[in-house]
Amino acid sequence: MTLDEARTRIKACAAQMDAHYGKTVFDEWAVISLAENRARVLAYVGPRNDDFLKNFANDLGSLRSELMGTDYGIGDFAFARHGTGTRFEAFMVLGVALYLICNNTRGTMDEIARDPKWLNAQVPFAELGDHLRIHPLAIPSDTQFLKK
Repeated sequence: MTLDEARTRIKACAAQMDAHYGKTVFDEWAVISLAENRARVLAYVGPRNDDFLKNFANDLGSLRSELMGTDYGIGDFAFARHGTGTRFEAFMVLGVALYLICNNTRGTMDEIARDPKWLNAQVPFAELGDHLRIHPLAIPSDTQFLKK
């Protein structure tokens, strides 16, 4: 899958999640590369365009150990139940050293999960992961990263 295809699928996933939930689940979505142990933004949608990468290490919070210490496969994901504010709530593996970071900058994953509508809202997210297992994101070596 190309970056453009990934952006289209992520946008559709976000719209479906929001429709099932009845309001915005994640107001921040970022496709990042962690190749060579360096965070680089490939795509970003959210309220903190200028501050996202600057605060990345801190905002990774409790997801850091999941992201760095667990051997996740493409399409796998994890949620941080207690991320607050700008601390990230979820990630999904998009490809080799490529991740989708999801966040609700106004709430926590714990608050989101308390609503019974969350069960249905997760379906498009899981389906995105299933699609990625077959069609992972691949980034050409000459890809331009967003300047932050």
